Amino acid sequence: MDRLKFKKRIVAIEQIPLLAYLLKWLVISLVIGVLCGSASAFFLISLEWATNWREAHIWIIALLPLGGLLIGLMYHYYGNSVVKGNNLLLEEFHSPKQIIPFKMAPLVLAGTVLTHFFGGSAGREGTAVQMGGAIADQFTKFLSLRPRDRKVILTIGISAGFASVFGTPLAGAVFALEVLIIGRMRYESILPSFMAAIIADQTCRMWNVHHTHYVIPDVPEMTLINFLCAIGAGILFGLAAMLFSKLVHYFGALFKNKINYPPLRPVLGGAIIALAVWSMDTTRYIGLGVPVIQEAFLYNVNSYDFLLKILFTTFTLGAGFKGGEVTPLFYIGATLGNVLIWFLPLPMPLLAGMGFVAVFAGATNTPLACTLMGIELFGAGCGVFVGIACVVAYLFSGHTGIYSSQIVGSAKHLIYGRQQNKTLTMITALRNRDKAGNGYKK
Repeated sequence: MDRLKFKKRIVAIEQIPLLAYLLKWLVISLVIGVLCGSASAFFLISLEWATNWREAHIWIIALLPLGGLLIGLMYHYYGNSVVKGNNLLLEEFHSPKQIIPFKMAPLVLAGTVLTHFFGGSAGREGTAVQMGGAIADQFTKFLSLRPRDRKVILTIGISAGFASVFGTPLAGAVFALEVLIIGRMRYESILPSFMAAIIADQTCRMWNVHHTHYVIPDVPEMTLINFLCAIGAGILFGLAAMLFSKLVHYFGALFKNKINYPPLRPVLGGAIIALAVWSMDTTRYIGLGVPVIQEAFLYNVNSYDFLLKILFTTFTLGAGFKGGEVTPLFYIGATLGNVLIWFLPLPMPLLAGMGFVAVFAGATNTPLACTLMGIELFGAGCGVFVGIACVVAYLFSGHTGIYSSQIVGSAKHLIYGRQQNKTLTMITALRNRDKAGNGYKK
């Protein structure tokens, strides 16, 4: 009886179970953060090598169809269970069925490096997040964790992968909390998410991996005119994000409908991309495009750069090549912001920086994470402008996004309340049915 009373007194002291909770997730976050940070470091080093080799041997782009065949065969025969990528992580979070197969990590790593090596247009966020999710979820079985703890584990993997690949721990932590459900955040995972993001980022840096830096030297005062300009820019960034999201799903569906054998999809897609690069005589729109992003902060770029990057990237991913969408979204936003200097009285670097994160916010439905990313990358001085652009872009991208398995937890407007608690895939299907004149039941 005395022992029972002692136990009740311990529980009554709120900080004691919280301390146990902290220690538990600190240890788990430490292990997962180190593993994910190391995986991201290896990935970034591999990606840099592939990019440099391709740029030094441009002829390799002619073999992009061969690279597509290798990726297609690899996923068709060995990776069919993980081909959904980031959407698989979201589906397992909302409707758990089985542990994420570990093979997702090496497959997406190899597929992304091959995509960049041969000249596809893709990013790196999706790869890092998938590696993080696959690595983290193995601990669910290893530690015999309960279902509610598995949700935390998946969140940790996403935050660790994102934070380490971009060098933005705060944005990575919030991204993992925000991306799971549109319009809502899951605070039960906030402590592990932050710890894993910071540990993974520091681990990646310890491997002597450096991230790209951008500078916004001049930030004007927030006047009424500048406030309205930031809103106008945010609307355009949101529309660009919506266009990107719709096209990536369109090309994906197009290839699936026209080519039944999956390994042949990236072969045809690779051939078309290689021909486009050859006919345009430039590699400006393939790969990550980091040099062009840096250029957008300093000089005037082509007014059509953002449109061509949208086409190259959505076509590449739709054809079945692997990689993320985020760095191309950075490219699209930065170059679109650069062009807006002709219409809006804001400094070019500021507009480029606003677009850099705002198009990403609209395409992933994560305005808070992207605002934090802007502050981490560009400094707190531009935070207000970046925040306005991200929130407005999030709103005007509508209920679309690059992650079709996202669930709408809170509609972006009351008029769209019937879309709440539905995935973006379901919403798209219902819209198509509405257009056919059939309507649908709430």
